[in-house]
Parts: sequence; C-alpha cells; structure tokens
Amino acid sequence: MTEGRSTRFTAVELSAVLTVGSVGVLIAGLQPQLLGGLAQEGRLSADALGDVATAELLAMGVAAGGAGLLLKAARLQPMAALALVALALLNFATARASGGAILGLRATAGLAEGILVWLTIGTIVRTAHPARWSGVYLLVQTGAQFAVATAFGLWIIPADGSSGGFLALGIVSALAFLALPWLPRRYEPLAEPTTVAASVPARGWIALASVACWLAFVVAVWVYVEPLALQRGLGHREVAVIAPLSLAMQMVGASAATLLAGRWAALPVLFGCAAANVALLAVMGAPGSGGAFVAATAAFGFLWLFAMPFQLPVLMAADPSRRSAELAGGAQLAGASLGPLLASRLVTDRDVSHVLSFGTVALALALLLTIAGVIGRRPLAIR
Repeated sequence: MTEGRSTRFTAVELSAVLTVGSVGVLIAGLQPQLLGGLAQEGRLSADALGDVATAELLAMGVAAGGAGLLLKAARLQPMAALALVALALLNFATARASGGAILGLRATAGLAEGILVWLTIGTIVRTAHPARWSGVYLLVQTGAQFAVATAFGLWIIPADGSSGGFLALGIVSALAFLALPWLPRRYEPLAEPTTVAASVPARGWIALASVACWLAFVVAVWVYVEPLALQRGLGHREVAVIAPLSLAMQMVGASAATLLAGRWAALPVLFGCAAANVALLAVMGAPGSGGAFVAATAAFGFLWLFAMPFQLPVLMAADPSRRSAELAGGAQLAGASLGPLLASRLVTDRDVSHVLSFGTVALALALLLTIAGVIGRRPLAIR
C-alpha cells in the first residue's frame, strides 16, 4: 500500500486552517446554551432539543467523512468560502426560526461545518507531526469555545436571548472570511486509489470504527453528567462548576497532548486513558462526596482531549496511506452524535445511571476494534 506523504505548510497557512476549523466546531461547545435557550423561550420543545443537537453533529460527521471520500483536494479556498457563507446565513436564519424549521436549519448548518472540519483534518494529516497538530487544533477550538461561551453566558444571551447568540455566531462565521486568502489552495493527494471503495482498506474502516466508539463513550457520558450528579445528591452549586471546570481541564489535556504526541507511543497511551476512564466511571457511579464526583468529571475532561490526538497515529498504523486518518473528523463526529442517541434508550428521567454501563461497553468495543485494526502492524513505531 502506498504510504501517505507529509507536506510542508507555512505558519500562516496553518493558522488560517485552524481558524476556519475552529469556527466549524464552535457549535459543539455552544449547543447547551443556544439550544437550551431556544427551549426556555418556547421555540423548541424539550424532546426536539436532543433531535436537533444529534442532527447537527451527525450532519457534521457525514459531511466531514463524505468530503474526505468524494471531494478532490483542490479549490479549497472557494469551498471554504461557500461553507462559511452558508454557515453565516443559516446561523442568521436560526435566530428567527422556531419549531421544525430549526431542525432543518441546524442539520444543513452541520453540513457546512463538516466541510470546514474536513479541510482542517486534511491539513493536519499531511503535516510531518499530525498527532501534535491535532493537539494544537483541539487546544485552539476548545479555547475558542470557552471564550465564546463565556461571552454568551455573561453578556449576549442575558441581553438578547438565543436569537442574539445565533446572530453573534453568524457574525463570527462571517469574520472567518478574513482567513481565506491564507488557506492552502490545494492539497497533494495522499494516495492514488482507483475507486472510493479502494481508497480506505478494511483495517482503516475498523480503526475508524474504534474512533467512533471512543467518542460515543465520551459524549454519551458527558451529555448525562449533570443529571447523574443530581441523582447522586450533589447540590446545584457543585453541579454548576462541573462544565466550566471540565472545559478548563480539556484545555489542559489538549496542551499536554500537544507536548507529548509524537514523543509517546500512541497505543499504550490509549490503553492507559481507557483504564483511567473506567476508574472514573466507577467513581461517578458510586455514592460518595460531591467533591469526588466533581474531581472525576474534571479528570474525565482532561482525558477526553488528551486521548484524541493519539488516535491519529493508530489510524496511520492501520492505513499508512493516511486516507483513514483524513476521515478521523467524520468518525469522531458520528460517534459524538450517535453515542447520546443510543444511550438515551437506556436511561429514564428517574435513573440515568445506565449511561455509565453504556459508556463502559462502548469504550471496551473501541479498544477491541483498535487492536483489530493494528494487529500485525507496528503501532508503537507510529508517533
């Protein structure tokens, strides 16, 4: 199999790519505020809230993965421009929408966001150190989400509600146009497959499935962490610190991964993170002090973003052409959207603890698929 080649990008090109890529995933950190605001204002039912969140993330995953399979890595600037125009307009339209129209608008927005994610992942997998740049991307996007979420929570949403939030999100999407002239114009092909089916080997699909299962575990547990905390008897003050503390620890995790990816072998890191996560799930599921639960969720946030950059070397071990690695964003988003959807079938209003069992099973399946994808390869040598 042809091995993918790295490309030299300038610092300006990488900065521009990280900018548009971070705009593409901003909504992932803002859904609780924006969709929750729509529900509180009576513009979206509580049942529809979960459907809208799932539809947008799933559309992002489909677009990011589909673009990697179907689109040529040329005319990147016009594609990014179209995606940003569409995203800005859809955000502006959501500010005035209600009911079923919101579902269609956010699902379509997810397609535009997925194109931006594909463009960013396409850059990262072509660098000489993809795991390290994946950590940088996670750090930048999480920092952007933290900054925008803080502005929304302190000023924009209290003053103008969810409409103000979506209008501000549209303005941010439009401002990303400033980065367009510095985006790469095209990418060198990673490989020369004769058909789409031949572009990703079976091992690559298996490794991508492991990535999807890992994110299904993470996001399913995260979506239900506050109801679980209340069920465990935590007070509202303790619950209120879970999200901001976890977000801060996610940034620490991404920073640590940026420093260590490329230096530490990927497979032991992922297995170590999995073992630590199982211990954290046990703490979350056991009766105990509120402090222990909050500490566990903070560590969970650290491991969330610390582990993700180490998935790229595993994908590259399973498929040295890097075509599978190019689809990593789609697999992550697909898992992030399907995990909560599947977990929702196991929980009730009175008892959400079964999400911990779902998370454990999804994590175990992710590890088994990881082993299946790289068995016979040399994953320890891929950094």
